[in-house]
Amino acid sequence: MKEPKKTNNKNGNLREKAGVILTMLGLFIFLLGAEPSFFGLDRSVVVGYIQIAVFLFGLAVMCLGGYVGLDSVWIGRRKTISADIGLRFVATGYVLSLVSGMADVFGLGTRPLPGVPFFGYWQARGVLLGEIVIAIGFLMMIPYSRLWKRGKKKDGKEL
Repeated sequence: MKEPKKTNNKNGNLREKAGVILTMLGLFIFLLGAEPSFFGLDRSVVVGYIQIAVFLFGLAVMCLGGYVGLDSVWIGRRKTISADIGLRFVATGYVLSLVSGMADVFGLGTRPLPGVPFFGYWQARGVLLGEIVIAIGFLMMIPYSRLWKRGKKKDGKEL
């Protein structure tokens, strides 16, 4: 099979920048939901529904930004099967975090509705597990062959 044609890298640079900006915006939203006291907005001792929804939305924006940024480094080349599986890991990790974080709202947690939703110990573990799966997925999306080629030498010259 033929390799795809190399494309102009301007589009790749724009997508990389957009990915970084989206990831930073997602991190800001995530921190706003997870630790509102950083911004002087903490009004409650417990983590409630709005806080959970905000940090899960921030996590979604971070995942989208990471995908856009890492997908841009594959422009002009075929993705490996590992990169495709990594994308599915990112999506699966987010769904795991979403279901764990919203367990009370979905009726799966220790305080199902109409009780006040509460972010408990097991929910925190589920969200953390989802974030670990997301991180593994992003690591699988990195084009390592591109990094290895830079370090190899040909005829005594660095590539």
